[in-house]
Amino acid sequence: MSKLFISVGIDIGADFSFMSIMLPDKTFIGKPVKITHNSIESLENAVQIIKKAEELHPMKPRIIMESTGIYHYPLYCYFSDKGFTVAIINPLISKSSTNINIRKVHNDSFDSKKLAEIGLKPDLKTSVLPNASILNLRNLVRYHYDLIDFRTIYVNKLSNVLRTVFPQYIEIFSKITSKTFLALLEKYTSPDKFISADKDKIITLILKTSRAGKTYAEKKYKEIIKAAEVAKELCSSLSLSSNSKLIIDYISFIKMYDEKIDENLAYISDLIKEDTKDTENREDTFVKQIKLLTSIPGIGFLSAVTLVCEIGDISNFKNPKKLFAYFGLDPSVHQSGNFTSRTGKMSKRGSRIARRTLYMIAVVNIATNRKKKPNNQVLYDYYQYKCLSKPKKVALGAVMHKLCNIIFAVLREKRTFVLTTAEEHRKKYLLKKKTA
Repeated sequence: MSKLFISVGIDIGADFSFMSIMLPDKTFIGKPVKITHNSIESLENAVQIIKKAEELHPMKPRIIMESTGIYHYPLYCYFSDKGFTVAIINPLISKSSTNINIRKVHNDSFDSKKLAEIGLKPDLKTSVLPNASILNLRNLVRYHYDLIDFRTIYVNKLSNVLRTVFPQYIEIFSKITSKTFLALLEKYTSPDKFISADKDKIITLILKTSRAGKTYAEKKYKEIIKAAEVAKELCSSLSLSSNSKLIIDYISFIKMYDEKIDENLAYISDLIKEDTKDTENREDTFVKQIKLLTSIPGIGFLSAVTLVCEIGDISNFKNPKKLFAYFGLDPSVHQSGNFTSRTGKMSKRGSRIARRTLYMIAVVNIATNRKKKPNNQVLYDYYQYKCLSKPKKVALGAVMHKLCNIIFAVLREKRTFVLTTAEEHRKKYLLKKKTA
């Protein structure tokens, strides 16, 4: 595209959008045009208006629209299929330029004009939609985390009810969502029902769901009955029938979400297998990027898929700092005159899902196993060193920065990760410097 072009700003809405066309000299062609999404005539009319502007002024048009989450997808695809160059910008860019006038104005037609004006900037940072495979996986991955969050809501609700009517039961099992925990509670929803139940039936249910021996089952039975007797004395006035209903319903919701999570993960796996068959000989396929990321300690299959889907094309990031900003890990800056704040926090303006995943990867890397051996000795030592002068959360943020560097290098160089210490890095650097 030449340096001079026609800028077409489209302010996206749920059911309709407004379009404004601006020339390089910042004069508008006509008035803002309303585009109704469910009308083919309205969409075709918008195309004809853009083509007419292209004929009258021998310059290529560039369509600018905000990333709105979901509403911009149909229009992006429609105008792209018509042969136009369509660019997506971050809403923060347009928001910073919305009210540069003295008057406070905010409406769809005005916003489309501002988008058209922003689109004239030659150095405007834009992005394009990833390919269909990445978009498919991105939808499923984000759906996975939604399911996890919904499931967590009902796990917490179940815990709250139990802490009211049977708090001692929670301490008997290591995990509130274990099969044994839920199976027993679903059948015996109160301390009274546990006490009056047949001993052999409870033990049989424990054996069936825990796959443990009879000694373990009898031990757990004794603990449950003891806890039920204590709860009966303490919480007898709160033994309401409504609590039993809530317990049964919450457990059914948890089981339902467990099934949906498993189904979704299986669907993700099948999609990746299909892409592997279709792009077996390609080196830039996201399947190979997933394999590269899983070579990094703490990154499993789902975490790798999440990062690849959220990052997209690594070539869009010139250096790791760009990746920090995309993850929302860059520090917010507060400076005025001689004052510079030293308490800046993470901007958290980037991908929430990617940041959440990176946080969990960092936690796994600095954790230790049952033998008290760190999962990642290098990052563990780095974390401990940072903790000497920084709060733990700040030190963990520094670990996340390190992981960003590693992820960026692995994807850029297309090489599997090899764990090396700082001393080994220094030796390699000095050796390379001598031979250069």
